[in-house]
Amino acid sequence: MVRDNDPQGRILLQIARTSIARALYVPCAAVAVEEHMSWLSKPGATFVTLIQYGELRGCAGSLKAYDPLLEDVSNNALLAALHDPRFLPLVKDELDTIKIEVSLLSQLQPLNFTSEADALAQLRPNIDGIVLEYELHRSTFLPQVWGDLPEPQQFLAKLKLKARLSEDFWSEKIQLSRYTARKWREIDNFKECAHG
Repeated sequence: MVRDNDPQGRILLQIARTSIARALYVPCAAVAVEEHMSWLSKPGATFVTLIQYGELRGCAGSLKAYDPLLEDVSNNALLAALHDPRFLPLVKDELDTIKIEVSLLSQLQPLNFTSEADALAQLRPNIDGIVLEYELHRSTFLPQVWGDLPEPQQFLAKLKLKARLSEDFWSEKIQLSRYTARKWREIDNFKECAHG
């Protein structure tokens, strides 16, 4: 949710929507980035999620903060809208039917565990986003995925499937990392894109 007293979330959502609008050739004024918004020039890792009629319509993100936050949000918005391989690219007529969600990730923290049971015991439902890595396989679920997969065992099983491993696969070479996220989502009366 975006509230009037949360200017950072409002700005990040405006940047995401403006980037998508411009890519679709919808007239849209640039987001006013002012001098006191130096936080936008610092490295940040974000995920941009598009929701259409209550369903996922695209998602893309960065797990590590390399690029300035403004650039990271803009790039991930474009990737979510136009290059998520699970969906056809968004078209101009769909722009008003999507709601945008921006998640700002904390740094990754590797988990140390001795077994799958030990790893499961360390997961924090509704708090952690998790990255799973095994050789060339990699996947992540944002913290909000706990809403659909509330049990740690189920959460990890589906994360393995997403990485193209079997649900019951386990190896001592699996690596897990956790992160938290601050999340903002457009609400019905907030879809700002200043038409210019």
